[in-house]
Amino acid sequence: MKILVLNGVNLNLTGRREKGVYGSETLEKINKEIAAYAAKRGAETQFYQSNLEGELCTAIHEAEGKFDGIILNAGAFTHYSYALRDAIAAVTVPVVEVHMSNVHAREEFRRNSVLTPVCRGEILGFGKNSYILALESFLL
Repeated sequence: MKILVLNGVNLNLTGRREKGVYGSETLEKINKEIAAYAAKRGAETQFYQSNLEGELCTAIHEAEGKFDGIILNAGAFTHYSYALRDAIAAVTVPVVEVHMSNVHAREEFRRNSVLTPVCRGEILGFGKNSYILALESFLL
């Protein structure tokens, strides 16, 4: 099984920004932990992060036929990116939406996701383990 892990806007600052929300580990360290876990479970992972909406859309388009699933933490794009929503809807690769924080316990604007209706599922609130839980959803 081959899984693409996509991280969106500002997630490159994980470990440095809002440590009380996102923790103190860098995205690079989190990605290494996800890759190691996946390998133990017989899966392969590839990682990509961009602060640019169009680059994330392109990554989703290019996943078609190459990946069995996508784990997507779109960051703030979650709440308003109809471009990402349409990219997800345009491919047959299943997408699991992930958030490290419990967005429903945060600011009102974070409680709405335009992506959820076109995703296979949504996992949130478990910190970096949200990614592991999303990975497990593909391996079941």
